[in-house]
Amino acid sequence: MAFKNPFTKKKKYASIPSEKAKQDIPHGLMQKCESCQKIFYQKEWKKQLNVCPECGHHHKLGAYERIEHLMDEQTFEEWDKELTSKNPLAFPGYEEKLEKDKEKTGLKEAVVTGKGEINGSPTAIAVMDARFRMASMGAIVGEKIARAIERAKELQLPIIIFTASGGARMQEGMISLMQMAKTSIAVDRFNQAGGCMIVVMTNPTTGGVSASFASIGDYHFAEPGALIGFAGRRIIEQTIREKLPKDFQTAEFQLEHGQVDKVISRHDLKKTLSVVLEMHQVGGDQT
Repeated sequence: MAFKNPFTKKKKYASIPSEKAKQDIPHGLMQKCESCQKIFYQKEWKKQLNVCPECGHHHKLGAYERIEHLMDEQTFEEWDKELTSKNPLAFPGYEEKLEKDKEKTGLKEAVVTGKGEINGSPTAIAVMDARFRMASMGAIVGEKIARAIERAKELQLPIIIFTASGGARMQEGMISLMQMAKTSIAVDRFNQAGGCMIVVMTNPTTGGVSASFASIGDYHFAEPGALIGFAGRRIIEQTIREKLPKDFQTAEFQLEHGQVDKVISRHDLKKTLSVVLEMHQVGGDQT
């Protein structure tokens, strides 16, 4: 009879969940951080405003979620909600892609505009949402942003613009590129009238958006780790035939080189914005 060693540990094997067990896990219960790969409950994730509790990586935040977090309760009034993109160049498949993004995000376009209050200070606001066509700037995105800036001028309100964009919307060709001029002219008129424009750059802010209204505000803030730039790394490296730094075009790199005024965590952003807005109210705090 073979001797059985009582001190020998029995090997443990990981069990693979059955298909039924997988189906029993509610959809959307967990969320994985794309940076550190840690997994968290979705409820905890939402409390953290889509900022990883482990590594602090800032993930995408929907336009309405951001507005809900920033604006005082029941003060937000949306503008131009009915505006939606058409297909001016009859680009194949464009309309189907728009419909899919509308269904996926609950938005009619890649930007939400309106007015409200932040800690009692009234302001206009425009929030781009990268989940919709990567927040590329087509005719309607440019129109909504230009209208928001014009209304802020008329109402004598400051305006906060949250940028997040992959650049111009290729399906609209030259019409998309024209939005750079349209929005920049609107900003110039706003400045001439003495308005205050705050830009908050989120990940990513690139292409025509970074080359137009995103870069000509009075204050330029950015979320940690946000990609900010015009052309992509590979194109620049091929053009100048040099290797770029690893942190090139990050918010921190832009801060170091004077392109943004401050890099601010999403958790601290409302407090910072409320201080700046208070300074620019009529009779506001000048200290």
